[in-house]
Amino acid sequence: MALPAILSRHLALPVVASPLFIISHPALTLAQCKAGVVGSFPALNARPEAQLDEWLAEITENLAAYNAANPEKPAAPFAVNQIVHTSNKRLEHDLGLCVKYKVPIVISSLGAVPEVNAAIHSYGGIVLHDVINNRHANSAIRKGADGLIAVAAGAGGHAGRLSPFALLQEIREWFDGPLLLAGSIANGGAILAAQAAGADMAYIGSPFIATEEARASEAYKQALVEGSADDIVYSNYFTGVHGNYLKSSIKASGLDPDHLPEADPGKMDFEAATTGAKAWKDIWGCGQGIGAIKSVQPVSALVGRLESEYHAAKARICEKA
Repeated sequence: MALPAILSRHLALPVVASPLFIISHPALTLAQCKAGVVGSFPALNARPEAQLDEWLAEITENLAAYNAANPEKPAAPFAVNQIVHTSNKRLEHDLGLCVKYKVPIVISSLGAVPEVNAAIHSYGGIVLHDVINNRHANSAIRKGADGLIAVAAGAGGHAGRLSPFALLQEIREWFDGPLLLAGSIANGGAILAAQAAGADMAYIGSPFIATEEARASEAYKQALVEGSADDIVYSNYFTGVHGNYLKSSIKASGLDPDHLPEADPGKMDFEAATTGAKAWKDIWGCGQGIGAIKSVQPVSALVGRLESEYHAAKARICEKA
C-alpha cells in the first residue's frame, strides 16, 4: 500500500522526527521540515495552552512562505503529538486548534479514541498512533487511526520491550497501511534496515536532541554526544509509563538509577512530569542509539549525514545482491 500523499511529499528521507517532550518547539520543527523530514512537537510543550495557537500560526505561516519561495524544493509537512489520556486535561482545547489550523499529521499516544481520529479526518488530516505491541496496534486501527508507529525496545522516552523485528513482523501479518518504526534509529543504515524489516518510514528522536535548534540544555546535548547504550536506564518511575532515560541525569537528581521503584501506572500525570524533582527537564530521555551521535550540529547537517549514510547503505546492499 502506498503512503498517503500527506505523509510522503517533499521528503529527503523516509523519516518522521519524533515529538520530544519539553524539547521540541517551532524552531526545531521548522528546521526539520525544511531539511526534508517530517517535523513534529508535542502539543503539551506549548505552555500556557494559549501558546499552542501562536505556535501553530507561526509554523503554518512560516512553511507557507518558505514553500512559496522554494517551489522546486518545498518543505516536508509537520505533525503535532496529542497525549490521548485522561491525565491530559488540555486534549479538547488542543485538538480544536489542530482542526483550526488543519494540522496535516497528528501523532496520538497513550490512548486510541475514535473522536480524535474523526476530528482530524474532518479536514483531510491523518492520524498515526504510537503502539508497543500488536494488541494496541489492532485496537488503534479498529478505532480509526490511519497508520501506526511501532515503538520497539531501545526507543528514547516512552518505549516498549519488544524487538523491532518481532513487533513489525506481527503487525505486518494483518496491516498493510502506513507503518513507522522507532527504537535506536540514529544512522542512515538503520533507516534502510527499518524499511527492509517491513516499516515504511523511520521515527527518529534522540539525534535531534543534540542539534543547535533543540530546546535542550547544553549539558543534556553533550551527555548524548558522550554517551552510549550502556548509559540508558529503562523505568516507569518518572511518568508511570516505561521509558528510557540517561543514567547520569538520574544520578544528578539524587536518585539511584539501579534501584528505582516501580510507579503506579494509574497515577500517570503529564502535567506533574514537567515540574518537581522528577521532571523531564531534569531527567533526560533518550534511546539506546546515542552512540551514533558524535557532535552537536544544525538539523540540516544531521539530516544531511543521515541521507548520505542511507544512500551509502543502499549501495552497499546492492553490491552484495
